[in-house]
Amino acid sequence: MITSTLPASAARPSAAKFHRIILAASIGNALEWFDLVVYGFFAVTIAKLFFPARTEAISLMLTLGTFGISYMIRPLGGLVLGSLADRAGRKVSLLLSIGLMMIGTLTIAVMPPYAAIGLWAPAGIMLSRLVQGFSAGGEFGASTAFLVEHAPERRGFMGSWQFASQGLATLLASGFGALLTSQLTTAQLESWGWRIPFLFGLAIGPVGFYIRRYVDEGAEFNTEPKTRTPLRDLFGTQKVRMLLAVGSLVISTAANYMILYMPTYAIKQLHLPASTGFAATLATGIVLTVLTPFAGHLSDSAGRIRIMAAAATLMLLTVYPTFVYMNAHPSFATMLLALIWIGVLKATYFGALPALMSEIFPTQTRATGLAVSYNIGVTVFGGFAPFVITWLIDASGNKLAPGFYLMFCAVASLLALYAVRSKLKIR
Repeated sequence: MITSTLPASAARPSAAKFHRIILAASIGNALEWFDLVVYGFFAVTIAKLFFPARTEAISLMLTLGTFGISYMIRPLGGLVLGSLADRAGRKVSLLLSIGLMMIGTLTIAVMPPYAAIGLWAPAGIMLSRLVQGFSAGGEFGASTAFLVEHAPERRGFMGSWQFASQGLATLLASGFGALLTSQLTTAQLESWGWRIPFLFGLAIGPVGFYIRRYVDEGAEFNTEPKTRTPLRDLFGTQKVRMLLAVGSLVISTAANYMILYMPTYAIKQLHLPASTGFAATLATGIVLTVLTPFAGHLSDSAGRIRIMAAAATLMLLTVYPTFVYMNAHPSFATMLLALIWIGVLKATYFGALPALMSEIFPTQTRATGLAVSYNIGVTVFGGFAPFVITWLIDASGNKLAPGFYLMFCAVASLLALYAVRSKLKIR
């Protein structure tokens, strides 16, 4: 049975170093996700300020399309930064990715609106999102490899902090959204209020850069022989592994970006206040932060496939009734219950996912394989999900489109998990 190329005998770091490793790896992922969530949460405001159009629907789709376009460059970032991590070290790649992320965040935070500088405004937003997308493209692969290679006997728990940090970022971003939309007038929000979360995210960057500068590589990376051609090795002999890694990611990334879309869904489809969507999404951030490490820890003993397959099956069976209920009784309470349930399933799946994906690839190409497969999956099934769902609802008039989309993604991931277990013998 193939379970991992990581040596179970590797020494466990001290408690202080253990915590520093988790913080160093996850802070960049948290910053990336914080910026993404804030952009999605304030999509309606950004659409009005930077993408004026004949109708609100077109303006919103342009904004969400820019959100999605940034994902087109993520695979390139994964190729460049992932291969750098396999050749020169995880630490080098992690420092570069967080530096680029700070540049993109700064540009969005200070960009004048369309009314002030015309077409330069949407062009600037698009360029900023492309820089962030390139940076994010290499973040997951390098940081996940960095985490699991420091404590191979607990790689489920260690890898789970990748997504627990996303939960914390969602929590912070939702808190900003709920506070700003409830305390500021529309004029204040559009004038300067929407910039506050981006400025906060910008302040996190230097802290992450400093912490990453003073951590060491994992024993697994230091002791294993290196390859000078991780890209050639990956695309030459590991294409099936990449495909299976992408498939295993589909439902989790779709659920992630669907939740990101929910404040917009609450406003446009359920006709609820913006603060309702933010507050309900905040609850999913709490769920993800708390439950993901627990699920990762459980996967170290119970197995990845068993836990992930159970979560994906429940998502397939319950997501449509959840959206029916939410649309039949639109209120803060129903949206809260719906998103908490989806958040529980997402956290359960997420807890085991990074470890499973890291076990699919050997050490020499792990960062590149993780980066490329993660970004293909996120680009195709996640980044454009808000745009696709908005288009489906607008074209069909069916408010249940998000439920159908998640059901399709759940089936895709279940098929991939079956193939991982049968072909690679990973449990």
